Amino acid sequence: MSIYSIIQFICGIAFFLFGMLTLSENLEKSAGGRLERVLKHAQKKPALSLFLGMVITMVIQSSSATSVMLVGLVNSGIMEFAGTLYIIFGANIGTTVTAWILSLAGIESKNIFVSMLKPENFTPFLALLGVILIMSAKKSRQRDAGRVLIGFAVLIYGMKFMTSAVSPLADTPEFASLMVKFENPFLSLIAGIVITALIQSSSASVGILQAFALTGAVTWSTALPIIMGQNIGTCITALISCIGGSKNAKRVAAAHTSVNVIGTAVFFTLFEILRITAGGPFFSSAISPVGIAAAHTAFNVLSTLLILPFTAKLEKLICRIVKDGAPEKDGISALDERLFMSPSVAVSECMSKTREMARLSRDTVLLSLNQISKYDKKVSDTVADNEKRSDMYEDMLLTSLVRIAEKSLSDEDSARVSRMLYTVSDLERMCDHALHISLDTGELLEKTKGYSDDAMRELSVLSAAVKEITQITSDAFLNNDPLLAVNTEPLEQVIDKLTAKMHKNHVKRLQSGACTIEQGLTFANLLSDLERISDHCSNISAAVIELAHGSFETHRYLHGVKHENEQFNRIFEQFDKKYTL
Repeated sequence: MSIYSIIQFICGIAFFLFGMLTLSENLEKSAGGRLERVLKHAQKKPALSLFLGMVITMVIQSSSATSVMLVGLVNSGIMEFAGTLYIIFGANIGTTVTAWILSLAGIESKNIFVSMLKPENFTPFLALLGVILIMSAKKSRQRDAGRVLIGFAVLIYGMKFMTSAVSPLADTPEFASLMVKFENPFLSLIAGIVITALIQSSSASVGILQAFALTGAVTWSTALPIIMGQNIGTCITALISCIGGSKNAKRVAAAHTSVNVIGTAVFFTLFEILRITAGGPFFSSAISPVGIAAAHTAFNVLSTLLILPFTAKLEKLICRIVKDGAPEKDGISALDERLFMSPSVAVSECMSKTREMARLSRDTVLLSLNQISKYDKKVSDTVADNEKRSDMYEDMLLTSLVRIAEKSLSDEDSARVSRMLYTVSDLERMCDHALHISLDTGELLEKTKGYSDDAMRELSVLSAAVKEITQITSDAFLNNDPLLAVNTEPLEQVIDKLTAKMHKNHVKRLQSGACTIEQGLTFANLLSDLERISDHCSNISAAVIELAHGSFETHRYLHGVKHENEQFNRIFEQFDKKYTL
């Protein structure tokens, strides 16, 4: 084997791994947050979990990526450990599809239709289509599809390079003697573990084995232990990813490893018994790429069927291996690092956290508004706690969103990130103003008997308007409803009109002595906080509307919507009649 063949083989491995990475990343990007949503939905349904684990791994072409995703989701508290076991079973089966695609490389036929099934023959057409999509498509999803096709083409030609590089080895005595050494099943098992652990992909290591199989020098007795070892080696990615994770994240990695180790222990023992007792020409005969694909699938399917009846016992075993430690902190921290390896999943989780924050801000504002008419110290403490949580939400989300924004995202995910970046600070400021309202109301009652009857009547009208705009904004954001969001800005203008009139009435009461200086100061602060809450509601709803139109020129929208807009004027008049002093 010449130095050029070695260089070609290394180049083939590089192309193969790069193609697989490109294929996997763009398939995952195309799937968006749907991967995470279906995983969470399926975790309490064993049959569905197994099926989805298999399908998702077929889609993203990596059981390692699926297991790392599960580690991240469990470590973030999004999924429970028990709900991941069947997904892991399915992932082990789903990862075998790559070997079947690569096995088509061994097809030999003079029939043009059969010959076109050979990947290297139809791949150029896919690559051309991929280039056309990348260069001409306007939608990111179509461009991502083009990158998927390019990734597949690079993967296939990487396989071709490897095959071409190792084909001369068939007639090399040194290679033949090396294969004799690998007749030792324990050596083959270790080789499968080490090679797969180094490249962190069982699909890639199976592809390399299939390339060598085309030389005709790899036997069944050599290949079967290597395939078993490959299934153990692929667990290294999940084991590395769980370092520093929660106990449940470590349990996911331990479960993935245990499933493959148990399956290997059982079938390797069975293999050795058959090899020693029966032997025969089968074990010494050459294995084909199709045989490798079939063995890979059979091993994973049979391992799953073997362990499936003992899932509950496996769960208990894993929980004993990874014991409960000190109670894990209950707080709002940054997203688990592993989720950033799957940007679409990270976006989906940020959206989930932003929804939680939106509900928290809505509830906090409503609690503080109730304080104006009926003050309660316990409610005030709740408002203060909620405000602290909103600060934590803001820190976590902005940190995570800035990191995600640097990733390659689909148009849909990019729009969701923009929407969150435009709203998180407004949600946090709403809680700040709610806290001010609660504190000012409590301080006023400590020093005086409260506001005058006229002031309370005015505040009841304004509070009702702020409650409605808060509820409208919350519903519009949570449901991503631009039609509902258009009601916010007209109501915000009504609230501005109310506060302006209340300021004038407040000055008159101060001048007549109907209101004390202390009452006057807190009343002015209260009006300012209520008006600012409505302003933040306006910003949030504007972001929802602008997202629907594909742009975020919020200030331009807010300026334009108030002028010569019949819909705005009609809604404004309805709210103006509803909230009058």
